[in-house]
Amino acid sequence: MAAKPKVKFVHRQKPVAAPATAGSNRIGKQHRDFGDPVAYLKSSPKFEAVPFPVPDGDLTLKLSDIAPDVSDAIVKAKKQVFHCVGDTGGINGTDAQDAVAKEMEAQVANPGVDGSPAFWFHLGDVVYFNGVSTDYPQQFYEPYQYYPAEIFAIPGNHDGDSHPGKGDPVDNEPSLYGFQINFCDTERRAASPYKKTMTQPYVYWTLDTPMATIVGLYSNVDGNLDAKEKGEQEAWLTKQLTAAPKKCLIVAVHHSPYSLDQSHGGYPEILQSLDNSIAASGRVPDMVLSGHVHNYQRFSRQINGRAIPYIIAGAGGYANTLKAMHKLQTDANKSQIQVPFQTTHPDVQLIKFNQSDPGFLTITVTATELTAEYNTVPFDGPADGNPFDSVTVSLKR
Repeated sequence: MAAKPKVKFVHRQKPVAAPATAGSNRIGKQHRDFGDPVAYLKSSPKFEAVPFPVPDGDLTLKLSDIAPDVSDAIVKAKKQVFHCVGDTGGINGTDAQDAVAKEMEAQVANPGVDGSPAFWFHLGDVVYFNGVSTDYPQQFYEPYQYYPAEIFAIPGNHDGDSHPGKGDPVDNEPSLYGFQINFCDTERRAASPYKKTMTQPYVYWTLDTPMATIVGLYSNVDGNLDAKEKGEQEAWLTKQLTAAPKKCLIVAVHHSPYSLDQSHGGYPEILQSLDNSIAASGRVPDMVLSGHVHNYQRFSRQINGRAIPYIIAGAGGYANTLKAMHKLQTDANKSQIQVPFQTTHPDVQLIKFNQSDPGFLTITVTATELTAEYNTVPFDGPADGNPFDSVTVSLKR
């Protein structure tokens, strides 16, 4: 049996707490240094246990079992195209959400056929603010009633938070109840006149497709895979990376490992869990996708001599105005970051960002290449049909 390749990280930063300020009574969140893409550890992170047990088995769903004709079409075309975006729930107004939905719909001529997008993998925060089941018709099924392909998803923090948010009714449902009955159903049922529920095996799970393996994680309410270090989800992730077939491998997680936005920053626990699993398995994902931050950012991280894209696509509709979009850090002179931008992590650069337009990813996988294109849908006019950003990763080993 061949030995696992040794994974050498150029730079690995362990999660750290915010520094104490001598002689200060200051409380509250500590600002990151300019250019630091990872936030400090939270002093009291919020974690809500999943209220239903982990099923037996490897938590894998095959696209061929859900949409056999689509899977066959991908095999015939020798190309797989799909959509990715998160943070869509249009509770603040549906203008942006509907505009993004319309542009995504326009790309899907016939799912899977001749390179037409085969499905949408949602990056979390399907509904706001606390995942209550009664929000699904207005925030999910109605906006995407015309979307002609299947929709898969991982939960975001708002899908898992069981505490009422502003504008929400009193929530008597356990954490993730709305997500469970709509995406982790025991059988496919009519959830609306146009859409059926999905039968994903659990809130973290793997989608097996003809051209790619997509490992979807649940990063809970505050950006943790597990309540304790080296918990069951991190162990499961390590097994998934170890066992993943030698084809395109993508990891999706709602909370971003890296971000240079002012509000959040990257989540150190997520970054550390990913690094732990990569090192333990010897398998490096070809791309890492996330949402949570309401803008677009593409980082490039050097691992074993390869440039791995870490992409945020969290402008799917919740941020319904330019003002609501998350903005990136500015320096001491309030100057905007210029790309390419070297972060404080020597192995991580910010290559491209968009903090002014909603948008979505169109991802294409062939036997030799993985390409992600970001399509913007401006607030003040129609999309021009040209991608704002594009990156291609070689899958040749």
